[in-house]
Amino acid sequence: MSEAYSRAWQGSISDREAFWSAAAGALDWFTAPAAAHDPEKGWFPGGSLNTCHNCLDRHVAAGRGDAIALAYDSPVTGTIRRYSYAELLEETGRVAAMLAALGVGKGDRVVIYMPMIPETVFAMLACARLGAIHSVVFGGFAPLELAKRIDDATPLVVLTASCGIEGSRTIAYKPMVDEALRLADHQVERVVLLQREQLRGDLGGPRDVDWQALRTATLGAPAPAPVPLASDDPLYILYTSGTTGTPKGVVRENGGHAVALAWSMTNIYGISADDTFWAASDVGWVVGHSYIVYAPLLVGATTVLFEGKPVGTPDPGTFWRVIDRHGVKTFFTAPTAIRAVRKEDPDATFLKDIGTGDCRAIFLAGERADPDTIGWLEDKSGLPVIDHWWQTELGWPAIASCFALGDLRRKRGSAGFPVPGYEFAVLDESGHPVEPGHSGAVVIREPLAPGAFRTLWNNHAGFAKNFATFPGWYETGDAGFIDDEGFVHIMGRTDDIINVAGHRLSTGQMEQIVASVDGVAECAVIGAEDAIKGMIPVAFVVARAGANEAALHDAAIAAVRAELGAVAALKTCYVVPQLPKTRSGKILRNLLRKIVNGEDFTTPPTIEDPGVPALLVDAVRGKLPA
Repeated sequence: MSEAYSRAWQGSISDREAFWSAAAGALDWFTAPAAAHDPEKGWFPGGSLNTCHNCLDRHVAAGRGDAIALAYDSPVTGTIRRYSYAELLEETGRVAAMLAALGVGKGDRVVIYMPMIPETVFAMLACARLGAIHSVVFGGFAPLELAKRIDDATPLVVLTASCGIEGSRTIAYKPMVDEALRLADHQVERVVLLQREQLRGDLGGPRDVDWQALRTATLGAPAPAPVPLASDDPLYILYTSGTTGTPKGVVRENGGHAVALAWSMTNIYGISADDTFWAASDVGWVVGHSYIVYAPLLVGATTVLFEGKPVGTPDPGTFWRVIDRHGVKTFFTAPTAIRAVRKEDPDATFLKDIGTGDCRAIFLAGERADPDTIGWLEDKSGLPVIDHWWQTELGWPAIASCFALGDLRRKRGSAGFPVPGYEFAVLDESGHPVEPGHSGAVVIREPLAPGAFRTLWNNHAGFAKNFATFPGWYETGDAGFIDDEGFVHIMGRTDDIINVAGHRLSTGQMEQIVASVDGVAECAVIGAEDAIKGMIPVAFVVARAGANEAALHDAAIAAVRAELGAVAALKTCYVVPQLPKTRSGKILRNLLRKIVNGEDFTTPPTIEDPGVPALLVDAVRGKLPA
């Protein structure tokens, strides 16, 4: 254990007031906080600041206006564009002026339904500048789901673009916005449409406004000054799927968010001013909010905005090309993206040819990183590959190896150690701590660290449920264990623990075994209903390029039996072309369960490829190899 990590974690738990007060000193405050924490008011009560000011204005005022803030790299359009801090401040000010002209001010909501383009970043920062609350919804998200978010957030304005580009597909956004507004009860005052040359949209309705025309009309207006905001004023609402079908609006507050993200960049990722950081995510997800837009800019770094895919735009070398081109120092992506690259280029030919430039570490999150994928990437890249864990609700990492604190302890299959600010436990169903190595519910002691949610939009009762099962603890919804060395292992959601003839088994553990089978590109194991044993595990496997697909069924079953014994009862393995995944790379295991159990299902709005469920139904019915 590094002394720097140990000192930081112990200090954050034993004297959080001193620890987080010191961290808050990295930011500009219009009014200094009265304290670090208050049980009622949350983090940094009495303090006022503006997140956009901390991301842009203060760096320009410090003489760093010429430093590169944003590097936009779009292989799908063949565009590379770089913005200095001064240019990003100018563009953000222009969008803030546009919004102000439409009557948007402090506390108003703005829905942003846009692709991975610079204007999306301008819009998010412009909302932060005005004190408006942005809610970014994935461009291309289904109209009904967009309508639900519009009804919950009740925005004054929707900002959108004419299209997005998903690999080789161009997707029209404006018709989906129009349909969403037809379905929604709440009606917005304006829809501002940015036209893209790849596909233009219709400006037909009375509330439709052309982005460029509005920008031109407001050029004479001064850019609005950053509005002082209380630490607990909301910065944004980010919706995550709810168990009832109603989306949950996670509310992020300005003060704790800015302090936590700035601390994390320096102490977890090792990024400071003039370094380049790349999170290969989407701004529709929390990773995109935290580590594409806000965190790198808070510390004066360069952030990469990537419009493309890990494969196919144009090839499996895209990641390494972007890392090399922009001098990326720390890279952050999802395990599923690395599995996709490995599937297309198992010998890492592109990686060998291109290299990793100035990159010092690769971080993975978003989906559990199986040891085999970590091992492959470390071997081929020669870099430390650090799995870490967090949630939309938390907003930044809670379990990691704090690379910048000199803590490079890693164990494949574990997300690392508690990040300073977080105290973990694993509890049984009665709320008692389990022995090291034993599985249970993963929980975090109250109060949650700065940056974590303190409510859900319009649903504080729903927020409180997260603390009801284990009083004094936040229930993460994940199952896992802490081993005798202190490594925290997240094995999957608590509903991924299955009971096979009285034996509690982790499908995550089985996935780890199946993933290590030679020829497996990626896999999922779920629990299916069984009349005799209650539940049985069923595996889905995607073959790596050139693998013997016919042999994978038996190899996967044999591997699980060899490691876990016959009690695991894995007897069914489907070899399929693809797994159903969200656009962030999470495997839709609940959909797999319904397909295997023969239940009715609807294709989730978050799915990346709507054609995959039909392939899986065919596999289960014996129309594909099994």
